[in-house]
Amino acid sequence: MKFHPHPLLAHAHLMTIFPRLRPRTGLLRGIPTERRAFVVAPGSRIIGSCHWQPSPRRQGTVVLVHGLEGCSESHYMRGLADKCWRAGLNVIRLNQRNCGGTEHLTPTLYHSGMSHDIRAVIDALWADDGLPAIWAIGYSMGGNLVLKMAGEAGAGFPALRGALAVCPNIDPAACVTELERPANWVYQRHFLKRLKARIRRKAALFPGKYDVSCLKEIRTLRQFDDRFTAPDGGFASASDYYDRAGARHVLGAIGVPTLILTAQDDPFIPYRLFDHAAIKANPCIRLWAPARGGHCGFVQRLRPNEDCYWAENRLVEWVAKASTLLREASPVAEGFRGLPHQRRGGGGA
Repeated sequence: MKFHPHPLLAHAHLMTIFPRLRPRTGLLRGIPTERRAFVVAPGSRIIGSCHWQPSPRRQGTVVLVHGLEGCSESHYMRGLADKCWRAGLNVIRLNQRNCGGTEHLTPTLYHSGMSHDIRAVIDALWADDGLPAIWAIGYSMGGNLVLKMAGEAGAGFPALRGALAVCPNIDPAACVTELERPANWVYQRHFLKRLKARIRRKAALFPGKYDVSCLKEIRTLRQFDDRFTAPDGGFASASDYYDRAGARHVLGAIGVPTLILTAQDDPFIPYRLFDHAAIKANPCIRLWAPARGGHCGFVQRLRPNEDCYWAENRLVEWVAKASTLLREASPVAEGFRGLPHQRRGGGGA
């Protein structure tokens, strides 16, 4: 279904910011919730808010992954979870390491390359819970993690039936460069303020591990990552981290039906990143790229029987349709049959 932006939100910055300011009441009301810890590495756990159907093993499951400095309570996580559960799917809203008040559950930081955490959660859902059909959906940084995880797994991951990414930062270096532009100062300031507050909390919880005396001198995300994120994650520098964490390196290896949804006017995820040979050549990947939409905004003009959150509605539509195709002999070759279609690349969505 083609995206028609709300006429009052045509500007990319308005489209990006509006959903974060608009109250959303009633989400997940009456839906059962179970808080669960997943072990993702020795000494590290992450928390998921799980919403199970009455017969979980008979239904498809979606694992939702938030973006930088988001959490399981972010409006898009709750909005998508509400829609997915009401469409008959199990839902797990993940917190990445340290997010959602979980700094005490790991001595490490989180970063854009921790795709193994998502894999560990899906492995647990498959092996321990017997859930045979799982889709992973990520926003922004979470979208990069989902794509990276799918590419690293290739076609040899039977539990994973699909990957969906909204405005994924598949090349973190290019995205940080965009954030450093004067026009994007408000986003960099927002992320940096939250990251600094988080590292202060970590330093208090793990005395001697993090030296926060330099925080006042740090004025960019690149400086923060060079000082904290990169060394904590085993990278030589921020540049090394950005290069190695990007999902662009493994897009060609993705072996499950995959949807990348991005906007050509995203303020800090350059559209040129998706003019990628692997995206064009891999038959498992579909690219939907409306001309407008901002960063993870996609607020549409009013439509009957649908709210204004176009991306959420399309993601639910995609997974709900795909979950009815599980009897197909080859989910990769056949998995797109009957799915909502958009032109690859360009402005076809």
